[in-house]
Amino acid sequence: MFAKLFKTVIVASALVAGVAAKPVQLNRLRGVSFDNWGGFSSLSGFDNFYGTDNFIGSVESQTVVEQNTELVCHTESIEIIQQRLLVLQEMAKRIITEQVCEVETQTVVFEQFHASVGLFSHDLRRTSGHHVGFDSSITDHFNDFFAEDGSLTTTDFGFTGHDVGSHTVVVGGSNWNSVSSPASVGSAYSAARSAFYASY
Repeated sequence: MFAKLFKTVIVASALVAGVAAKPVQLNRLRGVSFDNWGGFSSLSGFDNFYGTDNFIGSVESQTVVEQNTELVCHTESIEIIQQRLLVLQEMAKRIITEQVCEVETQTVVFEQFHASVGLFSHDLRRTSGHHVGFDSSITDHFNDFFAEDGSLTTTDFGFTGHDVGSHTVVVGGSNWNSVSSPASVGSAYSAARSAFYASY
């Protein structure tokens, strides 16, 4: 299965490399620029959000916000969790397809989104050095997504990717312990990745 997947990835990569324009390489320290990449004006200002040296939106630092009442996790049915995450997934698709018309820009911005969300895996496994939590100043904008008629808003929320982590809320109550959890979480991660690769 892995050999088949590897071969498929290599072939697909070769095909893509033959037809896709290369991003502008600035230098090893500054990373890759996508500002106006491929001549698409819809990518103008792209680099301002996270920076040319941080395409995936890695959080450089966190400031933990003290809560008047500690936020503690509570277990819900896994289906309830999956439903809500699916809503977020489909909302991302809606935003990208409704508010971006160039398929090239859709592709770049989705890959950035996908990679950025994926970084949370390192937090959950306690391999990133970050607190496991969320930025409340960002999530507070969730209700600003829609206008009264149900359409997507185009209001500037007033933040960039550089602001993520500045109002980190750490949720308490998990079963993590430093003795056994690294192994058990590692096992869970390996099982999930195996299921991922087996799906192809």
